[in-house]
Amino acid sequence: MLSTAYLLLDVDGVLIPFPTADGTEPSTHHRHDVVPSGHSSDSTVPIWLSPAHGPMLMNVFRTGLVAPVWCTSWRQDATTLLGPLLDLPALPHVDLPRPQITTSHPNGYLWKRDHVDAWLGDAPAAWIDDDFTDLDHDWAARRTADGRPTLLVQPEPHTGLLAEHLLSVVGWAAGLSGDRGEYVAA
Repeated sequence: MLSTAYLLLDVDGVLIPFPTADGTEPSTHHRHDVVPSGHSSDSTVPIWLSPAHGPMLMNVFRTGLVAPVWCTSWRQDATTLLGPLLDLPALPHVDLPRPQITTSHPNGYLWKRDHVDAWLGDAPAAWIDDDFTDLDHDWAARRTADGRPTLLVQPEPHTGLLAEHLLSVVGWAAGLSGDRGEYVAA
C-alpha cells in the first residue's frame, strides 16, 4: 500500500479565476482585497474567491486520502491570506523560486514542474493547476509508469475549481489506497 498522496493546489486560475475577455468574474466568487508579502499596506490586490471552495476542499481533506500542499506563486501567502478567507487550516507550501520568466512555459512545460518533481521525490501526487501543457501530461504518465502515481487536474482558468475536479482526485486517491473515499461536495 502506498503512503498518502499529496494534493498540490494552485491558486490563480484554480481558486482565483481569471477574468473573461470583457473583464467579468464569475458571479459565484466574492471580491476580497489582500496585501501580499512585499506589498505596502496601501497597495491592496483585488482577488475573487468562491465561498464554496473552502467547504469543498475541507471535505476532501477530511477523507484522509490526500495531504494538501499549496503549489503556487502565492507561496506562504496562500496560507496566511487566502486560507483564512476560505476557512482552510494552515497548509504547507512547495517553496517555489521567483523565476525571471516571461512565459509560464519557458521550456515548453509548466515552470513549476522541475521544482515539484524534486520536492515530491517518489511520493504519489494529484496536482490541480490550470496551466499544464502536453509535456506536463507526458511527465505525469512517466511518473505513473515508474510507480509514482501522478494525476494532473486542469480546471478551465476562467471558471476555476469545480466539484467534479475534486471528485476525480478523491476517486484517484481512493484507488491508490483501496479506500472508498467518502466525499460529499459542499
